Amino acid sequence: MNYSSEVQNMCLVKNGFSHGPSPIPVEGEWVSSKNIIDISGLTHGIGGCAPQQGACKLTLNVKKGIIQEALIETIGCSGMTHSAAMAAEILPGKTILEALNTDLVCDSINVAMKELFLQIVYGRTQTAFSKNGLPIGASLEDLGKGMQSQVGTTFGTSIKGGRYLNLAEGYITKMALDEDNEIIGYEFVHLGKMMEFIKKGLTANDALEKSKGNYGRFNEGKTFIDPRHE
Repeated sequence: MNYSSEVQNMCLVKNGFSHGPSPIPVEGEWVSSKNIIDISGLTHGIGGCAPQQGACKLTLNVKKGIIQEALIETIGCSGMTHSAAMAAEILPGKTILEALNTDLVCDSINVAMKELFLQIVYGRTQTAFSKNGLPIGASLEDLGKGMQSQVGTTFGTSIKGGRYLNLAEGYITKMALDEDNEIIGYEFVHLGKMMEFIKKGLTANDALEKSKGNYGRFNEGKTFIDPRHE
């Protein structure tokens, strides 16, 4: 280690007692973390790319500094889907420090990784006060049946009004309007459930009907429209 001449010529002043790092909550325990292996927790983070074209939600389950589980959900830029696929292969098994410095190709995922790193090392995880945290695979609970991300997509214009295309429940097939042509409900298809029914042997049409539901005052509608074609 090299020292400048100014430092070499300084007199020695000893430091007092070192209290070490402040403890942080880690899966139900207070830990004074000094090494990567001191860190555990499950948490989520969202990042956007530089042109704000897309976003990534990243969920990591870290045990003793090592990423054991990674869930990547993206929206927007089509190129991010490829980055997400690679990240799902790349991240598990790495330490959180390695992951922070791993090129995940897409800005959105890199930004999300940075946000998660800060949450994890500062003890701000979702499982900070949960004894032993959550088991590997817990992130899939966010997806629900059919393991499908919950995505909301709506569109509107001043001349023609709003259109519901995809909401948390699923793919919107019909919108219900009242006598004033105002939206009062909608019919949806849960695509995850539909695919599960098809896998079990149901015909596509039967699976489609069985996966339908509605929300609001759909049955009171005076007019029903296809939001994509009307």
